[in-house]
Amino acid sequence: MALTIYTDGGCSGNPGPGGWAFVILQDTFQGINVLAERSGAEKSTTNNRMELMAAIASLETLKTLTDAPRKLTLCTDSQYLQKGMTEWLKGWKAKGWRTSDKQPVRNQDLWQRLDSISGEFSIAWVWVKGHAGNTYNERCDAMTQEAIASIG
Repeated sequence: MALTIYTDGGCSGNPGPGGWAFVILQDTFQGINVLAERSGAEKSTTNNRMELMAAIASLETLKTLTDAPRKLTLCTDSQYLQKGMTEWLKGWKAKGWRTSDKQPVRNQDLWQRLDSISGEFSIAWVWVKGHAGNTYNERCDAMTQEAIASIG
């Protein structure tokens, strides 16, 4: 039974009020079951921080679902998140959380949280095109916008 998570984050202004959302899906013989979906918001943040928070919150929630598989695909429309986890993270850690041009990694606090929790799972990090008609990416986007609107 395949497990897939869709995540999204966004801001109204960057920085500005931001929101994040995720949907956790399990593909079974009977069809796709939504195991969980949640969203949240912050008054002053950035788009990239919200993309990271969506992934962190989804994996924290997944940990509470005791019989859910630990192997999954996480789909994001954020190349920052996808490339960060698949290409950049190892180098940042090896360089003491510095980028290739020796600058501190932005959002290090969230990258470290995500690195820690993601280590508990086997994750394929997949980039999906945003606003392209993907049902669950669109659902996450709508939930993110609702979360932003909820804090005005």
